[in-house]
Amino acid sequence: MASMPFSASLHACLQPKMIPTSPRWTSIALSIPSIKTSFRSSKSAISQHGFSLQSSTFPGFLLNSRSFSVNARAATEKTIYDFNVKDIDGKDVSLSKFKGKVLLIVNVASKCGLTTANYSELSHIYEKYKTQGLEILAFPCNQFGGQEPGSNPEIKQFACTRFKAEFPIFDKVDVNGPSTAPIYQFLKSSAGGFLGDLIKWNFEKFLVDKNGKVVERYQPTTSPFQIEKDIQRLLAA
Repeated sequence: MASMPFSASLHACLQPKMIPTSPRWTSIALSIPSIKTSFRSSKSAISQHGFSLQSSTFPGFLLNSRSFSVNARAATEKTIYDFNVKDIDGKDVSLSKFKGKVLLIVNVASKCGLTTANYSELSHIYEKYKTQGLEILAFPCNQFGGQEPGSNPEIKQFACTRFKAEFPIFDKVDVNGPSTAPIYQFLKSSAGGFLGDLIKWNFEKFLVDKNGKVVERYQPTTSPFQIEKDIQRLLAA
C-alpha cells in the first residue's frame, strides 16, 4: 500500500475536530495522532523543510526557529549576565561585570584561514569603540579542524603578540556537543541560526545589547567590519 505524502499527512494531522462539551462551551482541539511514531520515518524530510519535531510533554510539534523554540523562550528569561566563565588565566569572571555594554562574542582559533582577517579587524573595531561601551569577548575553541591546539598561555601570547589584541580572551571551551559551555548553550538557544543551533566554524559571532540579550548572530565568514553599523546602532541606543 502506497504511503501518504508527507505534506498530505501533516495536513491531515492538523485538521481541527469538534469536541462536544456542555451547552455553554464549545472547544476545538487538534487531532494529532502519535506524531512521534508517525513522523519518525519522515525525519530527514522534515529537516529539509527547516524545522524538526521534538518529544515534549505538550502534544504537538515545535518549530526549530527563533520564534517557536522552547529553548529560545527559556533563554529569554536569562541574560548574558547570569553566567560565570574563566578567563585565559584561569580566573573566574562574572559576565555581570559587562552590564550596560554592547558585546561581540566570538569563538576564535589561531590556525584558521579566517584568523588573520578576523583578529586584525576585531582589534581595530575594539580600539575604535571600546571607550564608547563595546567589549569583544573571545572564546578559543579547538572543535573545528583542530585549529586551536595550543595551551591557554600559548593562545594568549599568539593573540596579544601577533595581533596586539587587548579585548578579553577566555578559557578554551567547547561550543558544540555534550560538553558545550553554558554560555554557548545560552547564545545558541537565543539565536538558533538558519541551519540549526550548531556553531558552524571558527569566528561565528553573536551581538549582545546593553541589556544582555542576544540581538544578532553572524556566520563565520562575516567580517567584523560588516558588523560595524550594527554595533554603532546598539551603542547609540
